[in-house]
Amino acid sequence: MLEIKDLHKTFNPGTVNAKTALNGVDLVLNEGDFVTVIGGNGAGKSTMLNAIAGVWKPDRGKIMIDALDVTSMPEFKRAKFLGRVFQDPMMGTAATMSIVENLALAARRGQMRGLRWGITNAERDEYREMLKTLDLGLEDRLTTKVGLLSGGQRQAITLLMASIKKPKVLLLDEHTAALDPKTAQKVLSLSDKIIADHNLTTLMITHNMRDAIAYGNRLIMMNEGKIMFDISGETKKNLTVEDLLEKFSAKSGEEFANDKALLS
Repeated sequence: MLEIKDLHKTFNPGTVNAKTALNGVDLVLNEGDFVTVIGGNGAGKSTMLNAIAGVWKPDRGKIMIDALDVTSMPEFKRAKFLGRVFQDPMMGTAATMSIVENLALAARRGQMRGLRWGITNAERDEYREMLKTLDLGLEDRLTTKVGLLSGGQRQAITLLMASIKKPKVLLLDEHTAALDPKTAQKVLSLSDKIIADHNLTTLMITHNMRDAIAYGNRLIMMNEGKIMFDISGETKKNLTVEDLLEKFSAKSGEEFANDKALLS
C-alpha cells in the first residue's frame, strides 16, 4: 500500500545550515499494517511523514501509494489518498464550523460540489452513529462549533474525519503529544479501534516508547535520517523499553538522546 525507495532530503543544501533529514530511507507497508515510528530529535520521523504527504519534495527517491508513483504529485492532489492527524488539535478541523459541518466536509473530499442541500437528514443520522462510537457524548452536540471542544474531543473528531473516506494511508503525527496523559490514552485507544475497524494502513509517529511498543503490528526506529531497525511479530510483542534502548545503543554506538521519550 505504501512503498518508499531510497528517499533523501537535505534542507539548506550548500550552506553552513545544511541538514540531512532523510538519508536513503526504504520502507514498505502492506495493506493493514499499523506501524509505529520512534526516534530521537532530528531522526527524520516528521520529515518522512511530510514527504509522504507531499509537504516536501524529496531530493532523490520514490514514493508509491497503492502502486501509484506520487513522488512529484502536489500535496493537494495526493490528499485524496491520505488521512492525517496533526500534533496540534487546532489543525485538523475548522474551528468556526459545527461538528456535523466538519464531518460533511471530510465526507465530500474529492467530490464535485453542486447546488443542493448541504447536509441531508440521512447524513446527520450517519454522523450521529459514528460519533456514538467515540463514547464522548458528541452525538448530541452536532451543531456545536468545533472550536468550543476540548483538545481531546477535537482530535477524536479529526480521527473520524481522517478515516471517513477510508484513506489508502493514515498518517498520525504525534497526535496525542499535546494532550494530558489521560486524554492521550483515550485518543490512542480510539485510534486503535478506528484503524482495526477499517483495516487502515497506518504510520504513527510517537515520542512515547511504551505506546510505540503497545500499539501496531510493527515498530521502526529512526536515527540520522535512516531506519535503524524494523521489528514485528513475536519480537515486538515481547519488546520492552529497555530492549529498545539497548538495540539503539548497539546499532548506533551512542546513548538514546530524547528526554521526552525517556520520561514518557
